[in-house]
Amino acid sequence: MKEKRIQLSAAARREENWAYIMIAPTILGLVILNLWPFVQTICTSFCEHLGFGHYQFIGLGNYVRMFQNGDFWKATWNTVFFCILTVPLGMALALGIAMLLNAKVKFKGGFRTIFFLPLVCAPAAVTMVWRWIFNSNYGILNQLLGTNIGWITDPKFIMISCAIVAIWSNIGYDAVLLLAGLQNISKSYYEAANIDGASKPTQFFQITLPMISPSLFSVLIMRLMSSMKVYDLIYMMVEETSPVVTDVQSLMYLFYRSSFVAGERGYGSAIVIWTVLLIGIVTLIQFQGQKKWVNYDV
Repeated sequence: MKEKRIQLSAAARREENWAYIMIAPTILGLVILNLWPFVQTICTSFCEHLGFGHYQFIGLGNYVRMFQNGDFWKATWNTVFFCILTVPLGMALALGIAMLLNAKVKFKGGFRTIFFLPLVCAPAAVTMVWRWIFNSNYGILNQLLGTNIGWITDPKFIMISCAIVAIWSNIGYDAVLLLAGLQNISKSYYEAANIDGASKPTQFFQITLPMISPSLFSVLIMRLMSSMKVYDLIYMMVEETSPVVTDVQSLMYLFYRSSFVAGERGYGSAIVIWTVLLIGIVTLIQFQGQKKWVNYDV
């Protein structure tokens, strides 16, 4: 018996060692590509960049300057406002599309591909197409509406234009995730509800929403994080010399301009730390709030 136990323990140790070997590349990649750069960013946020990789420690100077800068607070509001514009409407549309795709319709697979297609397209190509659509002189949108609105040049409309492109680009991915949640709902719930005489709206609010609430929560977290880190969309939609840049620039766009255009790496790192802190606060609030509306019991 003792020999068998020794053999089993030796086999278990070998399996454990192989497990560590298999996950080692992922752990190393996480440390080298994510954790260490983040630590460097924290250290850099307390320094002033002197050029050629040299830094000088200045304490909280970058943070004091950041909180006293009007452009910083404008970028913070733009980031929050972008989330308000894109997340609720995008999730509502994605849920509607997911329910349509879950219904008994022909060419269901083709429709799924069509809605998912924007996600696999190159962001630069997608943005160029939308810039042509929004063009104030020859854009198809103004021609259809009979207007000459500057969708990407007018401060009143630039944020809305970027939000439209963001929703259109991500709606297919969110719809596919929610569709997976809808397909996991047992039809017996709806059959019992029909026998009891429950209406379609009642079934939606009493069965569908509670059953897919975990999927909705996952999509909500991902979409909030993505919206708060938005950069490439704004960079490609708006020219750097455009006067509407300050009306649409997000925190990540401000970080790019501070770090790579102005060469102020320390100040840009402070903006990154603020963004990470903001995302952490929002995520913590969501995880606390999920206890009241996310149902994991089914």
